[in-house]
Amino acid sequence: MKRGSSLFLKAAVVLMALPVLAGFVYLIYFLLGNPINPEYALILYPIVIGILLTVLPYLFALVQGFKLLNYIDRKDAFSNLSVKALQKIKISAFIISGIYFIILPFVYIAAEIDDAPGLILMGMVPVFAALVIAFFAAILEKLLDEAINIKTENELTV
Repeated sequence: MKRGSSLFLKAAVVLMALPVLAGFVYLIYFLLGNPINPEYALILYPIVIGILLTVLPYLFALVQGFKLLNYIDRKDAFSNLSVKALQKIKISAFIISGIYFIILPFVYIAAEIDDAPGLILMGMVPVFAALVIAFFAAILEKLLDEAINIKTENELTV
């Protein structure tokens, strides 16, 4: 991979992290100054806390993606380090999906109170999006592991 395209991907990873970090800091600051209406606190605080909890595995997955790009730059893409990075990305995506799945009952209650059935569908989108990323990372992990095995077999036969 050319240096320019790798640099572009690294910049994209950083640009994916910045709005999430800014939103995280702003949401914490906003909630400390303006608490949620006490009537809806038992419904909305679990949703907000769940969203804030997903920031950690998301940023961890971005760091692993950045490491993966560094391995590719060093011509070390077909190594166990890359497989481990993909494994960590997969686990992070499953954690994000699980957190949003736990939030779904609260989203359902909020949708019932607000009479907004579309809110339930919007609450399901992050669950399935994270699952798609997790399964894609799992497939890439298996393919990379197979490629490493084939590479080592070829090195041993020559």
